[in-house]
Amino acid sequence: MKVPVVQRILKANDQIALENQRQFEAAGVSALNLMASPGAGKTSLILASVSHLSELKVGVIEGDVASTIDADRIAFAGIPVVQVNTGGACHLDAPMVRSALEQFPLKGLNLIFIENVGNLVCPANFRLGTHFSVVVSSVPEGHDKPYKYPGIFTGADAVLLNKVDLLPYFDFDLDYFHRGLEILRKDIPFFLISCRTGEGIEEWGRWLVQRCKNSHYSGG
Repeated sequence: MKVPVVQRILKANDQIALENQRQFEAAGVSALNLMASPGAGKTSLILASVSHLSELKVGVIEGDVASTIDADRIAFAGIPVVQVNTGGACHLDAPMVRSALEQFPLKGLNLIFIENVGNLVCPANFRLGTHFSVVVSSVPEGHDKPYKYPGIFTGADAVLLNKVDLLPYFDFDLDYFHRGLEILRKDIPFFLISCRTGEGIEEWGRWLVQRCKNSHYSGG
């Protein structure tokens, strides 16, 4: 009897996600669901990316279990941001995003990052109404993540490996990691980056700008 209950919850979430997406599209905004484990560098990626996204006006919905630490960093950089504290939930869902949008004027924006709660499992199961999803992994986490958490990588439109400046100091098999991605989804866009040094950020930024330009939701 539990499975139908879960299905009803997900169906209700999907309906609100669809409404969120319509709201983004009506405003001419592309929306990106940014997922990763805690500490992989989601907030750092947003901050590092902005300087390469001068063609786009960017906003952020910041998801966290508690605190406004990451949102404060985003706001300090002058980027419009709304914080969503999940009160213990390990992921954002569509109703949470809808509540954030009630406080977030989309007019004038081209791209909105939705930084999900740090978790490699639950965020993959709840649609938010975004147009594409990106997963950030990092060298200190180890090279086995695509094999252990296939669901989140399978649904991603691009994968970034952050902290590559630490590769000389960790027993990280880059070929093994990449092979795991290719097994799940052949030719998935894959970027090697370091938010600390800036390595790879320009290439990632070009991909993101082009992705938004290819979308008729990119506004302008």
